[in-house]
Amino acid sequence: MEKIKTLRGFRDIYGDEVERFRYIEDISRKYLGLFGFKEIIIPVLENTGLFVRSIGDTTDIVEKEMFTFRDSGGDSVTLRPEATAGMVRAYLETGKYAQERISKLFSIGPMFRHERPQKGRYREFRQIDVEVFGVEAPIIDAELIWMISLMLKSMGMQEYTIEVNSVGCPVCREGFKGLMVEYFNNRRNGLCEDCNRRLEKNPLRIFDCKNPECKEISSSSPLLFDNLCSHCKTHFDEFLTYINDFGIQIRVNKRLVRGLDYYTKTVFEVISGSLGAQNAFLAGGRYDHLVKSMGGPPVPGIGFAIGVDRLSLLIELPGSKNGNAIFLAYLGERAKRLIVPLMKLFSENHIRFFYLPDAKSLKSQMRYADSLGADMVIIIGDHELDKGEMVVRDMAQGNQISLPLDLTSLMENLKGLFKR
Repeated sequence: MEKIKTLRGFRDIYGDEVERFRYIEDISRKYLGLFGFKEIIIPVLENTGLFVRSIGDTTDIVEKEMFTFRDSGGDSVTLRPEATAGMVRAYLETGKYAQERISKLFSIGPMFRHERPQKGRYREFRQIDVEVFGVEAPIIDAELIWMISLMLKSMGMQEYTIEVNSVGCPVCREGFKGLMVEYFNNRRNGLCEDCNRRLEKNPLRIFDCKNPECKEISSSSPLLFDNLCSHCKTHFDEFLTYINDFGIQIRVNKRLVRGLDYYTKTVFEVISGSLGAQNAFLAGGRYDHLVKSMGGPPVPGIGFAIGVDRLSLLIELPGSKNGNAIFLAYLGERAKRLIVPLMKLFSENHIRFFYLPDAKSLKSQMRYADSLGADMVIIIGDHELDKGEMVVRDMAQGNQISLPLDLTSLMENLKGLFKR
């Protein structure tokens, strides 16, 4: 019978990678709490119209990458490809816009995009999504990037680059559109079919095309950054002033765009040279008109998402995060009777305890203890029982000592060993 395997682009996450995921999420929760963010859990499945309306029907996500299907009632539903649209829907549906002057929210969970799988990119991937509603001032743009730098530093990240740009507002884009159309119209024969269509409907999306020929043509095009309106230019200049005040190292990339239509003004990415072509593991920006476009009041917004799968490839865990672990290697039925009282003792003291239920030899038990990463092994056999003692072996140092077989004093004796 043929084995059933995971779908292409989907995977099981296990072992050290799970620990790295937890590590990233724990540190993120710590700093997000420090900065006043509250966690919200939003649905994985949403009405398809939510994403078409918010992301834009000419984006690669909506055109090519969404997992969309009809449910049993005939409604078109989609597995969320990103979280901001759902966060805005929740912000409006729960009435937070009327309850809070400023709303700071974050959510953690899986996203789904039908992309070609490659290093750090899967069709199901995990993100930490962070959003701020109700602040137009550029200081919040810089504050978020400062918070990101603190989080990455706490995770041990050193080699990365923060790239920033301004993609302007509808006023800037309307004035810039003519320059773009003129430039790309003269080069239509070199553009892919999608970009020829985008040139008619949404020229700015050409900058987001992954086709090598289109990217080459775009590399010499006019820049929106050089055609910002006075309001957007002032906003970006103030943003850079705050970035300097926070002491953050950034790089202005005038060709940086985001693959979603709702972005305005400040956009940013955090990239690493260790990830290959898909080098961004964190990205975000402003969306000052998204809330209104989804039926809400004119509330500005800004946010970012951390790609946990990609970031986990770049970090190392700082040793054991689970505390000390002890393994019992026993020989004989008499020693086996000590499993339960030892298990109870160590669980009460929040120390991990392992044993091999079907142990046959000391050698096999020691190999198993080593594979589990045990700090210490307690060895008890008939010889030790007759002498009223136990042998405690330090797995890192390779030495061992004998201790009295007295459960009332065992914890005190072991704590002394753990401190050494």
